[in-house]
Amino acid sequence: MPGYPRGVITLVLPGVYAPQDDTELLAEALRDEAPPPGAHVLDVGTGSGALALEAARQGAEVTAVDVSRLAVWTARVNARLAGLPVRIRHGNLFAPVRGRTYDLILANPPYVPAPDSGHGRRGRSRAWDGGQDGRLLLDRICRDAPALLRPGGVLLTVHSSLSDPYRTLELLRAAGLKATVIRRRWIAFGPVLRSREDWLRGRGLIPPDEDREELVVVRAERTR
Repeated sequence: MPGYPRGVITLVLPGVYAPQDDTELLAEALRDEAPPPGAHVLDVGTGSGALALEAARQGAEVTAVDVSRLAVWTARVNARLAGLPVRIRHGNLFAPVRGRTYDLILANPPYVPAPDSGHGRRGRSRAWDGGQDGRLLLDRICRDAPALLRPGGVLLTVHSSLSDPYRTLELLRAAGLKATVIRRRWIAFGPVLRSREDWLRGRGLIPPDEDREELVVVRAERTR
């Protein structure tokens, strides 16, 4: 699978987000984090289940959530094919796990700025459209994830520099977390960005001569 060379994922159905460069970048951060066996991990917006399965391979107790029923079904099939125990729930972000806490939360949400507001997201684009500023779901994650972290718990989230990493850091620090960018990677524009390149340039999000986007991983820790 492009961008995810370890071969964990067997099935990705049309309309489900396939592992790509952002998945691999977050997987690298997960491996560096190395949660101990038995750690409670939440993968929110799991898609095909790639990151949830990576955490389960490390011995974590993993819960995965996605708003797409097709993604939930896909992740369940992949977990079964891999022989890995992952609890997979259908629901909107943290709603299915309200009241629970975790040692590690993983998030690779839709973050690509889109010409519409994003409130009516549907179809395949729901896997990547993040509203006009790309932060429709990112802001909700920054707001709600801190309360789900145990003391010493960590949030790892990946998104594009087009959706304002400084805003992510600001919100997480305001919530009392110690937040920093731990990984960066430049990648060539994919089909989605190329399809809305003129709109992004018109908004000043992409310089006239730029043909790459920067991905970042933000690590935020609840220190107390």
